[in-house]
Amino acid sequence: MRKVTLAFSAICLLFTVNSTVVDAHASSPSPLYAGTNVAKLAEQAPIHWVSVAQIENSLLGRSPIAVGFDIDDTVLFSSPGFWRGKKIWSPDSEAYLKNPEFWEKMNNGWDEFSIPKEVARSLIAMHVKRGDTIYFVTGRSQTKTETVSKTLQDDFLIPAASMNPVIFAGDKPDQNTKTQWLQEKNIKVFYGDSDNDITAAHDAGARGIRVLRASNSTYKPLPNAGAYGEEVIVNSEY
Repeated sequence: MRKVTLAFSAICLLFTVNSTVVDAHASSPSPLYAGTNVAKLAEQAPIHWVSVAQIENSLLGRSPIAVGFDIDDTVLFSSPGFWRGKKIWSPDSEAYLKNPEFWEKMNNGWDEFSIPKEVARSLIAMHVKRGDTIYFVTGRSQTKTETVSKTLQDDFLIPAASMNPVIFAGDKPDQNTKTQWLQEKNIKVFYGDSDNDITAAHDAGARGIRVLRASNSTYKPLPNAGAYGEEVIVNSEY
């Protein structure tokens, strides 16, 4: 009888343990991450990727030309200054971008906190070696004074013969203010991170080449590189 009682107790205990395990599995949450696979990791957008070396190769045998660069998120990671400006003048909106006080600060010293992009170093060095004339065309508002030109010349080691003062095209509703400057300066290649940069180049008959905007830029949303069929430089987010 004692053996029967012990056997029955063991069966009850086993049932209890099994039930607990089943309940634990039934109540456990779904995995936090679904995981990935090689196909997903290897997936690439079907756009026209190019390297700096390929761009240089495409210009072989061509006489020196005028080339243009946007500034913010193209040659400089300038988000620190924009972040500061927003906190000071309009924490809850983009109104600071219309404030002359912000632009006075941004154009006269705050680019000391901007980080030169490595892709810009490579591109500018390549164009300087070719003897091309370099222009910077920005959508920033113009101010009475500016130190941006000197900052760019120093950051990218641009000889005076190749350098021109920054063109502050400004921002006007329903108007791409850069187009007229690309036409006026006869710019043949224009580099930029925004859609406006690429469309300005196309409208001016120039070759528009996209530089990737860093994912931690304060300028959101991020644009869809390659959306206009333009060339996009690989590894150009930094």
